[in-house]
Parts: sequence; structure tokens; C-alpha cells
Amino acid sequence: MRLRLVGFAVVAAAALWALAAVSWAMETHSMYRWDLPAGFPTPRVPPDNPMSDAKVRLGRRLFYDKGLSVNGQASCASCHRQELAFTDGRATAVGATGESHSRSAMSLVNVAYNSVLTWSDPNLRSLEKQALVPMLSEHPVELGLKGREEAVLAALRADSIYAGLFREAFPEPAFTLANVAKALAAFERTIVSARSPWDRFHYGGDANAISEAAKRGEVVFFSAEIGGCFRCHGGFNFSDATDYAGNTRAPVEFHNTGLYNLAGAFSYPAPNLGIYDHTKRAADVGKFKTPTLRNVELTAPYMHDGSIATLEEVVDHYAAGGRTIADGPLAGRGHENPHLDRRMTGLHLTAQHRQDLLAFLRSLTDTEVAGDPRFSNPW
Repeated sequence: MRLRLVGFAVVAAAALWALAAVSWAMETHSMYRWDLPAGFPTPRVPPDNPMSDAKVRLGRRLFYDKGLSVNGQASCASCHRQELAFTDGRATAVGATGESHSRSAMSLVNVAYNSVLTWSDPNLRSLEKQALVPMLSEHPVELGLKGREEAVLAALRADSIYAGLFREAFPEPAFTLANVAKALAAFERTIVSARSPWDRFHYGGDANAISEAAKRGEVVFFSAEIGGCFRCHGGFNFSDATDYAGNTRAPVEFHNTGLYNLAGAFSYPAPNLGIYDHTKRAADVGKFKTPTLRNVELTAPYMHDGSIATLEEVVDHYAAGGRTIADGPLAGRGHENPHLDRRMTGLHLTAQHRQDLLAFLRSLTDTEVAGDPRFSNPW
């Protein structure tokens, strides 16, 4: 009987703790107020990680903390620099130990609206899970914390500032790796960009916010006969890989844009084979996510592997309906790739169209998000 009573007490205590945690989470969530631009829906937030100001403050500090790397040499911000719209300016990212990655670091601006979170993993849709990848990955090493998790948590626990931030943000047990990821995700969801000249023109009533060339370029961008760029880069975030609260989730599309067309088993160079790595379907070789075009002027070099240096070259790539590489190990005509997206038919651009389209793309640059103190290094 005594054992039964003890067991009942343990179960009851666990139930009370769980109820308290749920109550705490609901109260915390109800206190958070989004500061969203006109026309922007509320981001989708998982029920087990409601937004709170405390989490955002904690996540911002963690985002810039080089102590979250194996050698104290890197942080999340090392690959996601605010002044570059939270990219790193490299063709491919470099980890804390100097190991190069195979893909470029994607922008975190408006990441709250991303329906998938990497170039080519159709299954990774949670910012909380994504935050753990750079911390724990070994091939390649990014932050290099695999096997050092408890030491890192102990260091955070011993820091007086973190001690207060964690306990304000989370119920006990506050110091867990899962909570580190939740705080990072909460901060990243606040990095919303919609203060570009184009936004001021459309939503702020400023008729002079963008040039006449940019206005003409917008017509090119949304013209089915001339540009057709909107087919993949549509919506308020200029990407078809977009999601938000209340949205009916549809399958995310990935696209082969004819960046390569190699001879042999795979038309794209390893290890960047697109979603084929996950589906193992031959037709999926070279298919990658459509990134947002917001702040595209700040995020060079371009494409999943940083292989196109300038925005002008990007436009030329799409105008040709695929890239031609004349010689060398990557030689091939991208327009002839057997799995080329059906929308890659080329752009019917005059010289004036090209210049206007470039002006429009540059009008999507939000210089304020690149210097907003809410997203800056608190250290």
C-alpha cells in the first residue's frame, strides 16, 4: 500500500508540474505582442514554444555567444551577419574549426515564414530542430558541441546573466539544450523585414520611394510574358516556400534551375544533389528551395553553392533558361538538364528590361533590418 501511495504521489506531482508548465506557457504566450508590418500575417509558432519577450532576449544573447562553439571562435552570428541580411558573404559557410561546408548560409531574415529551413531537406520544418543542427553536426563541424552539451549547459548555468534570463524564459528545468534551441528559434522569428523602398512605395504611400526604373522592373517581374519571376518568387516574402499561422499547408516545391548539367549519373556535382539526398528519386537531382528575394542585394554570392557572384549574373542565368559552363569539370548546358523545372523557359528581356528588373530587385533592400538594434549583438 505504501509503495502504491508513493507511486501515486510521484504521478500526481508530475501531473501538477506538467499542468503548471502548460499554464505558464499559455500565460507567457498571451503576453507577447508581435510588431508586424502591414500585410504580414502572424508567423506559425509551435504550441510547445510560445513566444515571449524573455525568450527573445535570451535567444538574442545566445545567437551572438561564441561560447556556444567548441573553441570559442564562432557563434550563430558568424554565418549569419546582420549587415549582410544574416548571411555571411561567402560562397559556402565555414565552421568554427575552419571546415568548409558544401552550401551557402541562407538568410535568416523572415525565417519565421519559411516552410522549410534549408536548401534541400524537405523534412526540416522546425526552427527549434534546425537550431540544433549547427550545434551538433559533425559532418561538417559547424559549432562542434557534440559530446560537450553538459559542459556548455554548466557554463551557462554558472553565468549570472544567463541564470536570470533562463529562469525568466523557461520553467524548471530551465537549463536544457532543447531550451537553448527554443530561445534561439524565438529570437530568429522576430527578424522580420518589410521596410524596403518597395514596401514604402506599396504600403507606406510614398510614391517616390522607388525609381521609375524599379516601377518598370516590377512590371517585368510580374509579367507572365516577359519575366514570370513571380511564379517561384511570389507572395509577400517573394518565395513559394512560405508558411504562416492559419495557412493551409501545401507541399513545398523545390526547383532545378539548370545551374549545372554534368555528364554521368548525376547532373549536379556532389555533395549538392538537392532533395535527391532525401528522396533518392532521380527526378529530384538538382532540386533546391526557392529563397526569398527580400534583401537580395545584400546576400551575394548567390545560389545554393554560391557559384554565381553578382545579381547581374543571376538575371542572366534565368534569362538564358539555365547556365552554360563552357569547359572544365563542370562543363554543360544547364538549359538541357533532363530534370529542368518546366518554368525555366528563359526570360524575354531587352537591355532596358534587364536594367529595370535589377532596379526592382534592389528596391527590396531593407537597410533598416541590417542595422536594427533589436537584432544586434548584445555583447
